[in-house]
Amino acid sequence: MSIPQQGGGPIERPEQLVEYIASGEKPRQDWRIGTEHEKFGYRHSDLMPLPYEAPAGQPSVKAMLDGLRERFGWTPVLEAGKIIGLERNGANVSLEPGGQLELSGAPLETIHQTCDEVNQHLAEVRAVADELGAGFIGLGAAPIWTQDQMPMMPKGRYRLMTDYMGRVGTLGTQMMYRTCTVQVNLDFASETDMAQKLRVALALQPVANALFANSPFLDGKPNGWKSWRAHIWQNLDDARTGMLPFAFEEGFGYERWVDYVLDVPMYFVYRDGKYIDALGQSFRDFMQGKLPALPGEIPTLSDWADHLTTVFPEARVKKFIEMRGADGGPWRRLCALPALWVGLLYDQSALDAAWDLVKAWDAETREAWRQGAGRFALDAEVNGLRIQDLAREVLAISEAGLKARAQVGSGGLVPDETHFLNTLKESVDTGMVPADELLAKYQGEWAGDLSRIYSEYSY
Repeated sequence: MSIPQQGGGPIERPEQLVEYIASGEKPRQDWRIGTEHEKFGYRHSDLMPLPYEAPAGQPSVKAMLDGLRERFGWTPVLEAGKIIGLERNGANVSLEPGGQLELSGAPLETIHQTCDEVNQHLAEVRAVADELGAGFIGLGAAPIWTQDQMPMMPKGRYRLMTDYMGRVGTLGTQMMYRTCTVQVNLDFASETDMAQKLRVALALQPVANALFANSPFLDGKPNGWKSWRAHIWQNLDDARTGMLPFAFEEGFGYERWVDYVLDVPMYFVYRDGKYIDALGQSFRDFMQGKLPALPGEIPTLSDWADHLTTVFPEARVKKFIEMRGADGGPWRRLCALPALWVGLLYDQSALDAAWDLVKAWDAETREAWRQGAGRFALDAEVNGLRIQDLAREVLAISEAGLKARAQVGSGGLVPDETHFLNTLKESVDTGMVPADELLAKYQGEWAGDLSRIYSEYSY
């Protein structure tokens, strides 16, 4: 979840909302890659989730953040006097509601740099965790812990969201406390470029979900889905999730995106270090000084930036585009996810080819892919086409895009970024995604002992 935004003057014209989005436009040479990934922390002693605080010398989320700050030069981010995140050189470490540790990477030029950043971060986390008796694991959903066993991090935003999630949808609090993702944030050059990229991102998000499906367990047993996390997002809050059919309508652009976000009920307003309850209220009313939570006040641009972080479709627009469909997972896939989307979206020929692949789909087809990918991963089928075969085409387009970028690595020894797709190509060739591997182990060598997942799949 995002760290509160700061600064930005009052919004005096509706056009400022569009201008805020448009200010993210960048020429191609300035496009960057921002990778985010979350992971679950647990105690080695009993395999239970890390609490926020614990007695000195015992593992906790706070001890992890303090250790990273002290040993590796991160600057603390505080809320109400408590450490709730870290900052360093354009990157952030933040906390999801149940204590999931998230790295929001710095904007980088290549996947080689992104993977180096991931490696460094995991090495730092491991160094601190080992001393504390903690471990971290990359999965799309907590496999054994119950909802009641999950801690709550001391962030006012999460207290408000927990209450609201209990009123809408059916699985919102599970999303908050028991899921993890890996996602990538990418730039756009213009309104037209944003629209094409968002449409491709939305349409092909089920392919990413299938390839990265990694949450087949819940409450200690198989849950019937390859990606339970995908199931959660399909049953969360219809006002702020989904595949956004309007994005495929003629004339879609910044203004239509802003209209959509304005219609999403608010969560909060952040003032003087505190979250003010604005649950269910309207940003449109806020613009007119009629917000019940702050009568007479009008919003600032930082309020708009915060509100943009409270919409949760499969892909979303801020000053960049976020790809949100993939489960958290093992190390190799932390590098593969940005490679997949950079290959598809950062080369125009690849982007055009990807759009040609999906432009004839209607909203029902896109939603069918979304539903099927979560339950069946690469075994999903829509209109006679298997997602495994669709994924093969998508990977070929992405690989061509990465070859065209020709971003070298390892001092020139690696000619491009295509090798980061190898783990995904292996999945397409075998039909096996991480969830399939986990289920095979559970039903085979683990003999139903799911606790073995921690020793075999931790970072």
